[in-house]
Amino acid sequence: MLLVVDIGNTNTVLGITDGEKLVQRWRLVSERHTSDELAICLFNLLSIAGIRPAEVSGAALCSVVPPLDAHWEECIRRYLSVECLKVTNRSDIGIPVLYENISEVGADRLVNAVAGIELFGSPLLVVDFGTAITVDAISPRGEYLGGAIAPGLVVSMEALFGKAAKLPKVSLDLPESVIGRNTRDSMQSGFLYGFAGMVDSLVERIRDELGEEAKAIATGGQADIIAPISRSISAVEPWLTLEGLRLVYERDRGVI
Repeated sequence: MLLVVDIGNTNTVLGITDGEKLVQRWRLVSERHTSDELAICLFNLLSIAGIRPAEVSGAALCSVVPPLDAHWEECIRRYLSVECLKVTNRSDIGIPVLYENISEVGADRLVNAVAGIELFGSPLLVVDFGTAITVDAISPRGEYLGGAIAPGLVVSMEALFGKAAKLPKVSLDLPESVIGRNTRDSMQSGFLYGFAGMVDSLVERIRDELGEEAKAIATGGQADIIAPISRSISAVEPWLTLEGLRLVYERDRGVI
């Protein structure tokens, strides 16, 4: 079995794959912990899932929060007795990357591209709803081109609450109509329909630049909220990054 770890700004997503199948997945808050504390959490999760630590024979990790990486790597090395493959923007992921400065692109975006091509082919657009919303473009030849980055839903909500004292905190529930008749519904409409419209506009403009009707898929923590009201997203793959980590790991080990 393979442990896959995606360290994001808000959440750290873990998964266990058995062959090509993702058999377990968990979402944790991304916080600084010692390797020993991470091991307690990891072993508890494995125990609940009925998986013995000795069954985990490999690990792969990608991260956009460098201060957390060493603790996870040490946890995996000490307590699972395996070396963790750290996937970075310099790793050989098996597809051409045409970003101008490759050191600036997040490894998670590249890993998503790998998994997206495997599942849907190319051309393709991958919309990741995380701390930031990213829309990444893959050319008809399977090249990672780059894309767009915008603030995520939760970041935007927190910024609004922090600057507007009279506005209440609201949940990300879909209102009954776009025209909100109270403050809560008005804010929910603005966030949900507003962000769906932003994503649709970016997808449309990127398709125009590509000259291709590229399929748009969604992943990330808020994908299930926005995708149903988006006019451009046709599929949701919530664990796309974990699938990409598995594929990059297998490539590194010569399996594929």
